[in-house]
Amino acid sequence: MPKLDEPSLHVVLHSPEIPPNTGNIGRTCVAVGAKLWLVKPIGYSLEDKYLRRAGLDYWQYLDFEIVEDWDHLLEKLGPDRNYWYLTKFGEKVFWDAEFNSQDVLVFGSESKGLPEEIRTANSDHCLRLPMRSEVRSLNLASAATAVIYEAMRQLGGVE
Repeated sequence: MPKLDEPSLHVVLHSPEIPPNTGNIGRTCVAVGAKLWLVKPIGYSLEDKYLRRAGLDYWQYLDFEIVEDWDHLLEKLGPDRNYWYLTKFGEKVFWDAEFNSQDVLVFGSESKGLPEEIRTANSDHCLRLPMRSEVRSLNLASAATAVIYEAMRQLGGVE
């Protein structure tokens, strides 16, 4: 397990659009000790009234950072980490990935998913959640929680 002052995982929301999803994912990050990264553009304001509306009364406990764009995120996190891209286009199911401490889990926006150029450049690290064909997609917060907890299970859980 990482040192207590280091996040166990990094969770990235690329262009998030819905405050309650960010709120729920942030709550999961607090629960497991992960750091949340928000990549602009963000489809809502992070002013206090919006945070309260999204139920983020624990926001002060969340380790999070906002970055201007994808390149800035890569610069901040560095190239020597495992980046996992969650997309319905992934060839591999998320529980077949081998997660390590400090891995980066990247989720796209609610309406568009991850940009095609990111998916294409990283197709060998694209993961999907299995689901029946009549379901277009899962709620972003539900999908993120499933993947985060599988990663934590593989890392030995939360202390």
